[in-house]
Amino acid sequence: MPLSAKNFSLQRQWLCVVLVLPLLLFVATVTGCYTSLFSFGDSLTDTGNLYFISPPQSPDCLLPPYGQTHFQHPNGRCSDGRLILDFVAESLGLPYVEPYLGFKHGAVKSGNLEQGVNFAVAGATALDRGFFEEKGFAVGVPTNFSLRVQLDWFKELLPFLCNSSSGCKKVIGSSLFIVGEIGGNDYGYPLSETTAFGDLVTYIPQVISVITSAIRELIDLGAVTFMVPGILPLGCNPAYLTRFATIDEKEYDQAGCLKWLNMFFESHNELLQIELNRLRVLYPLNNIIYADYFNAALQLYNSPEQFGFGGNVLKVCCGGGGPYNYNDTAMCGDAGVIACDDPSQYVSWDGYHLTEGAYRWMTKGLLDGPYTIPEFNVSCFTGETIGDFNDYAMKQKSV
Repeated sequence: MPLSAKNFSLQRQWLCVVLVLPLLLFVATVTGCYTSLFSFGDSLTDTGNLYFISPPQSPDCLLPPYGQTHFQHPNGRCSDGRLILDFVAESLGLPYVEPYLGFKHGAVKSGNLEQGVNFAVAGATALDRGFFEEKGFAVGVPTNFSLRVQLDWFKELLPFLCNSSSGCKKVIGSSLFIVGEIGGNDYGYPLSETTAFGDLVTYIPQVISVITSAIRELIDLGAVTFMVPGILPLGCNPAYLTRFATIDEKEYDQAGCLKWLNMFFESHNELLQIELNRLRVLYPLNNIIYADYFNAALQLYNSPEQFGFGGNVLKVCCGGGGPYNYNDTAMCGDAGVIACDDPSQYVSWDGYHLTEGAYRWMTKGLLDGPYTIPEFNVSCFTGETIGDFNDYAMKQKSV
């Protein structure tokens, strides 16, 4: 049976005490702007590496109606449009980040890599594939695309980005590195096969260790500025709400999200912040920014009207029926499954991933709000993009 909220209370009280005190030391605003953007992660960040993976995953983000809102066609993004990574790139005045496997397969020219590369792969995990195979869990991608593999790809790419140690230090040092979101699949794959949820708690330190080790290696290579996202409030995820549905109303919060599941992911995020604080002590000249994806998304579920979302905020835009319009036998992209008329009215796109509208609001909360620690320097972002965010906010609130 899933753990109740009470099982996490003592652990989370201890985490909060350890977490809050170090954070008081890191209140300075991050300064400096970025000439390129490198990203690692899973389907929340993948901008096309998925194209070069077979067989297709479920849901298949390469089929219509994926990509319909902004790009008007599927392009490897698991949403109806742009992702947080895309909005961050726009805000920095940089082009959309090209997928690494596109470069490797000759679909992307090397000259397009100078302003950034995306190593994120839909379905990727922080831990290596072998970890899950040893425990008997199926992994939703045919090859190992773990964070370790993605970091190795970055190292392989360095000779194409720079031709000397000093040149590489300059390129890497002036770049923004987004490490994540990653970790959701490390828990998601076991959750799809077992209800022995308590075992997953022991995975948290291992997942966090992989993330912080990757940051250390990037620092050794010359990276200076990082954005490290936490995990979303997946207790509000329609796929999990469907799988773990219960008649016990006490298991749900006021928004209708599963409390025990969100508390688990909060535990991941809190431990991640503790370890990031330790890195800040070890590397005081580096900017390590925690991106609070959890609360940036949770505000959308708690106050949907404030952000222009209508109806049942937990319902899926592109799904095959059921209480949340999510059906694992009729997924978005499958024959006969139709998307809603207006994705901007929905938070969830396909039951696992969010809509462009939700990602836009989350990005606004990260770049122009309270959901990064320490805060980004707004002067790094183009006035045009900040204006676009504000115009969009006004339009949605007037709907």
